Amino acid sequence: MIEPAADFDFDTWGVPSRTFLIIYLLATVVLIVGVLIFRRRTLTGRSAPPADQLGPQQVAYLTGGEDRAVWSSVSSLRSQGVLGVGPGGELTADGPLSTGATPLDQAVHYAASQRCSARQLRRTEWVTRALDQLRDGLSRHDLLVTPERRAALRLGALLLAAMVALGVARIVAGIANDRPVWYLVFIVGALAVLTTVLFVRVPRRTRAADAALRSLRQRNRHLAPASNPAYAVYGATGAAMAVALYGTASLWALDPTFAQQAEIQREAVTGGGGTVGGSCGGGSTAGASGCGSGDGGGGGCGGGGCGG
Repeated sequence: MIEPAADFDFDTWGVPSRTFLIIYLLATVVLIVGVLIFRRRTLTGRSAPPADQLGPQQVAYLTGGEDRAVWSSVSSLRSQGVLGVGPGGELTADGPLSTGATPLDQAVHYAASQRCSARQLRRTEWVTRALDQLRDGLSRHDLLVTPERRAALRLGALLLAAMVALGVARIVAGIANDRPVWYLVFIVGALAVLTTVLFVRVPRRTRAADAALRSLRQRNRHLAPASNPAYAVYGATGAAMAVALYGTASLWALDPTFAQQAEIQREAVTGGGGTVGGSCGGGSTAGASGCGSGDGGGGGCGGGGCGG
């Protein structure tokens, strides 16, 4: 009776290494599968509208966030001849808005009438409200991942982190108890890498949004600055879509004099058709109410190593 008791005490936490490893591995697999299924369902975007139903400003928000959406509106208004730039770099409202102007167009046009500079647009309360409305609409249509969904996705990663912590505790206890732990070290290490990836990489767009953007880029390659498009032929909508997909490089190609005088930063077009220098989508920035002069900124368990 003494010898079995001694064997029992020799097992870490009173659980044999092989038994713990099997239970831990099964629990980890079940948890990973559950987290991945939840992640996939959350990011699918089942009710998202087709690509051809997305307007340029919606596309711009999805590709480059608030800044890109504002530049898309600026491009459209400039193409219509209702937006100009003064000698000091401030924007000017040079004509009335056309019918069908979006809330963001109206906000940008009003900000221009208040002599805001291009760099100040996103910080004005009018543009901020319009951007919030644009973002909320994209979220309702399953194109953007809401902050609540992003938090839920990270919660799944935190559950995996708890399994990592349990594994690390078992490894430490197993080493202290002079038990083999190499298999468990391998499993915990792989789980830690997966947990980190799932926690850090939380998309702001749904898969439906990604698919829509791929389709739009495919169908609008002719609007890329590298293709030297005649933007006047495609009208204000084409100019706005060009900026939405390819950034302010398109705005510079459309009207370099205006872009320079308004001090609009040019995004560099990459080889893949995207741009460098845009901001990522998602957050809303609370802006000032007026226009000032400031700038914003697996295996078996053998003899070599087990689960502690």
